[in-house]
Amino acid sequence: MHTTPYVVTGRALLGEGLTEEDVRITVSEGIIRSIEPYSGTPDRWIVPAFFNAHTHLGDTVAMDLPARGSLAELVKPPNGLKHRILAATPRAELVRGMRASITTMIATGTAGFADFREGGAAGVAALREAAAGLDCRPVILGREGGEEVSDGAGISSVHDVANAEEVVRDTRRAGKLVAFHAGEKNPDDVDEALAFEPDLLVHCTHATDAQLRRIVDMDIPVAVCPRSNWLLGVTASPAHPPIARILELGGRFFLGTDNVMFVQPDLLQEMAFTATVYRAPPDEVLRAAIAGAALAGGSGYLEEGREAHFLVINPAKSNLSFSKDILTTIVKRLDSSSIEHNVLNIR
Repeated sequence: MHTTPYVVTGRALLGEGLTEEDVRITVSEGIIRSIEPYSGTPDRWIVPAFFNAHTHLGDTVAMDLPARGSLAELVKPPNGLKHRILAATPRAELVRGMRASITTMIATGTAGFADFREGGAAGVAALREAAAGLDCRPVILGREGGEEVSDGAGISSVHDVANAEEVVRDTRRAGKLVAFHAGEKNPDDVDEALAFEPDLLVHCTHATDAQLRRIVDMDIPVAVCPRSNWLLGVTASPAHPPIARILELGGRFFLGTDNVMFVQPDLLQEMAFTATVYRAPPDEVLRAAIAGAALAGGSGYLEEGREAHFLVINPAKSNLSFSKDILTTIVKRLDSSSIEHNVLNIR
C-alpha cells in the first residue's frame, strides 16, 4: 500500500462533461482526494482511463488464425470454430493468452473490461486467474453455468440459447447483470432480447429505428464493436452500428473490441476508427470508451471521491504537443508510446 499520497499536475478532462482544466490531483488509498486549480504551466495531460465494454479474451489463443466462413461458422456457440479451439486448448495456455491480452489492455489505458466468458464455471475461474494481481478490473459474464460464479450472464443471441428464460431468471434472482448479443447480423433477435429487460445489449448493428427507440426508452446501454463488425463482414456502412441514431435519440453507447481472435483489445484504436469512420463527435467517442465503467459500479470520470483510474500523458514524447484540441487528439491520435503513467489501482 502507498502511504505517501500520489500527486500529479496537468491539463485534465474533468467529470462527465470532460471539461478541460489545469489542476493538481491528489490520490491516496486509491481514491481521488482532491482536484485543485493549478496555476503553473502544465506539461502533462490527465485523462480518465478506459473501460472495454465487450471482450472475448479467451479467443487470444486463436489470434489471426487463417479462417474463412460465415459468422455462425466462426463464432456461434456451441460448435463454431472458436468454441472448438477453446475446448481443445490446455487450461494453462488459455490463462496465459488471456493474461497477455489484459496486459495489452493495461498498456493502452484500459482499467476494466466486461468479458463474455465461455467454458462454464471452469472458464470463469480461468479468467479470474488470468486477471489476478493485474490493475484491470474484470466484469465476467458467464455462460453454460458460469453465470452462477461470475458477475452475471453473457448470453449469445437469444436464438442460440434454449434456456435463456431460465438463465435470466436465476441471474436476476442472484442480483447479477444480464447482457445479450443482439442485432449483430440482422434485427431478428433484438425484440426477444428486449423482452428480458437486459442491463446491456451488445452490437445492435442492424437494430431498426423502432427497436432503437425502445432501447433508449428503456435506458439500456449498447456496447458497439465497430472494428469487429467490419472485419467479420456484418457491416460495410457507417450507418451500422447506428451510433449517430443512438446519439440523436439520446441513448447511450459504450465501446468494446469483441473477439481477440480478430481484433486487438485496444480502445485507442477503437476510438480512432469510430471517430473516423462513423464521424462521431470526439467527446461522445471518449465518453463511450469511459462510461462502460458503470458495469463495474463506477463512473470512470475524474471527480473527487471517485476511484483513481486515469492516464498521465506526456505530449512532448511525440507530435501531440502541437495539438490545438486535446480531446480530439486523444481520440484520434493517442497511442501507448505517449502514456507516461497508468494510474489504475494505486493502493
